[in-house]
Amino acid sequence: MATTASSNPKETHALVDQNKVEKNISSRITKNKVLKWVFFSCTLIGLLVLATLLGDTLIKGIPYLKPSFFTNFSSSMPQMAGIKGALVGTLWLMITIIPISIILGVGTAIYLEEYAHDNAFTSFIKISISNLAGVPSVVFGLLGLTIFVRGMGIESLSLGKSVLAAALTMSLLILPVIIVSSQEAIRAVPKSVREASYGLGGNKWQTIYKIVLPAALPGIMTGFILSLSRALGETAPLILIGIPTILLRLPSSIFDQFQAMPIQIYNWAKMPQEAFQHVASAGIIVLLILLLAMNGLAIFLRNKFSKKY
Repeated sequence: MATTASSNPKETHALVDQNKVEKNISSRITKNKVLKWVFFSCTLIGLLVLATLLGDTLIKGIPYLKPSFFTNFSSSMPQMAGIKGALVGTLWLMITIIPISIILGVGTAIYLEEYAHDNAFTSFIKISISNLAGVPSVVFGLLGLTIFVRGMGIESLSLGKSVLAAALTMSLLILPVIIVSSQEAIRAVPKSVREASYGLGGNKWQTIYKIVLPAALPGIMTGFILSLSRALGETAPLILIGIPTILLRLPSSIFDQFQAMPIQIYNWAKMPQEAFQHVASAGIIVLLILLLAMNGLAIFLRNKFSKKY
């Protein structure tokens, strides 16, 4: 009897603990199921909204995607309006942005990660660059208008409403993202790889150029192409620096005026005629195709170089 009496409290405590554990597990499973459906609902709502917008755009825009749409300039008549000037101008803008942003962005990342000393000034620069990534694009438009378009009041430094002025402005917009993504890619390269290069007699620049950059290339290129996609779709900076909405000629150099697709689509969308809304939808489809092609190229390059290195 004494043994039974002494074992009952232990069994009681064990049963209580087991009940608590089962309740706790049951509560966690319930929360997991609820949160799973909440997150699924959020994703589904986003996909439904995206599908609705894409469907509406495709229905309105596909009938206007005719050969004449790609060979005509903008017009006051919707049936004659085309995207030739804006498409060519956007390609000029992209070709000009690429070397500027690659050289400045990757060069800055290499200096900060490989050459700069770890001190308060370097930390301040890194924090400032990270903060610039969240600055609204309108601010970069005002900066580009003051520095590049008007030359800070000095006529000899003014670039006007040219391809180069717009490219420099958009490069300022995407440089923080390129620098941060390039830093992360360079930082991810193991130190042992660098030490092996030094052990074989390579100097610092040879190690960076032949070992570090090839290994970091997938991350650098992915960040760059995604940043370029953002620049391709931005409208506010181009509006602020005064890019024309209608221009019946093509640029022949980076110092000429040009049209851009975001500005052209914006101009069509604000027209009172309903037909121009359909023309704007056709322009949106062309812009989406460019963006999807660039993002697809980013994924392809990332996978290719990831396997190689």
